[in-house]
Amino acid sequence: MSAITNHMPTAELQALDAAHHMHPFTTNKELAEKGARIITRAQGVTLTDSEGNQILDAMAGLWCVNIGYGRPELAEVASRQMRELPFYNTFFQTTHVPAIALSSKLAELAPGDLNHVFFAGSGSEANDTNIRMVRTYWALKGKPSKSIIISRKNAYHGSSVGSGSLGGMTYMHEQGGLPIPDVHHINQPHWWAEGGEMSPEDFGLARAQELEQAILDLGEDRVAAFIAEPIQGAGGVIIPPATYWPEIQRICDKYEILLIADEVICGFGRTGNWFGSITVGIRPDIMTIAKGLSSGYQPIGGSIVSDEVAAVMDSAEFNHGYTYSGHPVAAAVALENLRIIEEENVIGHVRDVAGPYMKKKWEALADHPLVGEARIVGLMGSIALTPHKDSRAKFASEAGTVGFICRERCFANNLVMRHVGDRMIISPPLVISTEEIDTLVERATKALDECYAELKKRDLLKAAS
Repeated sequence: MSAITNHMPTAELQALDAAHHMHPFTTNKELAEKGARIITRAQGVTLTDSEGNQILDAMAGLWCVNIGYGRPELAEVASRQMRELPFYNTFFQTTHVPAIALSSKLAELAPGDLNHVFFAGSGSEANDTNIRMVRTYWALKGKPSKSIIISRKNAYHGSSVGSGSLGGMTYMHEQGGLPIPDVHHINQPHWWAEGGEMSPEDFGLARAQELEQAILDLGEDRVAAFIAEPIQGAGGVIIPPATYWPEIQRICDKYEILLIADEVICGFGRTGNWFGSITVGIRPDIMTIAKGLSSGYQPIGGSIVSDEVAAVMDSAEFNHGYTYSGHPVAAAVALENLRIIEEENVIGHVRDVAGPYMKKKWEALADHPLVGEARIVGLMGSIALTPHKDSRAKFASEAGTVGFICRERCFANNLVMRHVGDRMIISPPLVISTEEIDTLVERATKALDECYAELKKRDLLKAAS
């Protein structure tokens, strides 16, 4: 039996990594000079690196390790499935038990009439599926001109050509010829950064009504769907005003526009409900899922589809699919992950224990001189860094300069907390305890203090004019 172990000094592992491994969303030359952090083990909410440092992972990997690290049950299920049926595809009028069982379970858990699942290997793949599905749906209904999908600026829906086009991040669109045709972006409901003198309530309505204006401008006979995350994740954990989502739902209903809820981050307990759609009170026609579906233990994603959409799609062959759609090992692991979430009442823990405790602790960070706002839903939170709280001012330095300094101080204090521009974001494993929340907030506070001192030292506490 061959095993991969941490049998080399860190420097040698870093050199090998730099020589052969191309990292995502990374300037690899800069990383090679610095040396990658090498994670060797993990348990619960704690990572261990090759130097033996114990690091609290406040990002749950990449928003995904909902039940925490080191659950032997998932390893056992994967091993058993690999022995029984390591792989078979779901093409050619064939299926297998794990795909059947998982699709049935997801239909049971999903709200409303979302009773059908098209599997993928990731959220990016699932959103590529959604592009083709909604366009095919309207073509089958005799309306092939309905091909435009409306999304939002600063949204993240994946990084493939299709899903990266749906996303609204300009720095991604600058590479590789994105966005593809017939994808249109409207403004995001980010009151802190863009609300000006408007109240959050008025701003939420105004931003939602941009969808209606876009439909009218583009033509109702051209618009196929609107896609959005219930709460924007990679964009900076942006929680929309309460007025936003009810107005979006009204507009989608009025113009018969399919509503796609990208639940890749919000799904499977992150917001204190099974799905973020429940938390914000919407009725999507399609939900994109991944990440928490298997808690990251296996790559798997999918689209959960309404009865009406599925009935139309079922009327013709859908010339689309992936080799690993409904992979038996991934599906078996996802099923076991869902069993743990249910039987251990993980969502109840988020809703009743960890979420309220974290909210109290997290929102208190707004008292820090560097923090303008601290917001959280369930276990998904952000803080806005600012040189001037009252005016919600941006820093004079290039966007992200301060956030990067703060992130580096987090890492130095054995805390994984990401920065998006000059916002700091968290998304810890859903099983985090109140004691671990105390540790997270203590380390975050220390990092903020050190960042503040560094900004003073470098004369970076200046507001943009």
